[in-house]
Amino acid sequence: MALLADRVHAMRVAWAEDEAEYHGEHVDFDPLWSWPKPVRRPHPPVLVGGNGPGVEDRVLAFGDGWMPQCAPLASVEELAGRATRLRLRAAQAGRERPSVTLFGVPNDPVLVKRFAEAEVDRCLFPVRADDEGELLKQLDEAAALLG
Repeated sequence: MALLADRVHAMRVAWAEDEAEYHGEHVDFDPLWSWPKPVRRPHPPVLVGGNGPGVEDRVLAFGDGWMPQCAPLASVEELAGRATRLRLRAAQAGRERPSVTLFGVPNDPVLVKRFAEAEVDRCLFPVRADDEGELLKQLDEAAALLG
């Protein structure tokens, strides 16, 4: 994880500065030029995935948002509690509010509503299809969840 964190910090420097230089524990480079720069300034959001006990620490160390998987969570309440604690810690550290992007959400309108009430910012739905007809059906089902 230390290597990952150092690489993310180095990428942020390269994304943000015209002439970037970084000297970390695992990543070390003298001035360099890296183009093109990301359109989103100062850089695209870094989402930290995982459900383990240390993921919130990693989000605060080098991420902009948390991306847990839906299935391993015990309940919506567990997710809501963890997201609330993460955002409280971010506020206490003077950080912006981390986003929560929930991965692998079932196409269940009741569950999606509960996630919205738990302040999940976005849900990602699995789409698995071998043919175009099935793919379009699954996309229509996911679109229907929007309202």
